[in-house]
Amino acid sequence: MTRLSPPFHLAFPVTDLAATREFFTAILGCKVGRESERWIDFDFFGHQITAHLSDLPLTVAHNTVDGDRVPASHFGAVLDWDNWHSLRDRLEALQVEFLIGPRVRFPDQAGEQATFFIRDPSGNALEFKSFRDPDLLFARDNT
Repeated sequence: MTRLSPPFHLAFPVTDLAATREFFTAILGCKVGRESERWIDFDFFGHQITAHLSDLPLTVAHNTVDGDRVPASHFGAVLDWDNWHSLRDRLEALQVEFLIGPRVRFPDQAGEQATFFIRDPSGNALEFKSFRDPDLLFARDNT
């Protein structure tokens, strides 16, 4: 795989490591890296994310974006168009509940994108998005 930029690392809190492992491996297809009894590394679409066991409750604030209540705290991946649709179809077949269902956001604008949100077993929000034209990832509307 040729990389245009280095992978990022993200650490996030979870309340149940076993359920987190099952979700990220069986549902999303991520591979497990290093781990201990309090954390697990995952290969998240070529990036390293680490689930850390937390004893604190997770809280979620929201912002309205294009008519949806989007969790202010979320992470995810930008996939190519075909892989986004394949993941959407896989999640639908597994009957994974969407927090925000698959849709095209900002139609006919510079930021037009396919997007959906799901939650992991600890309540963390994950967004998966795709741009029909990947060169528009950081494009701004000229209005």
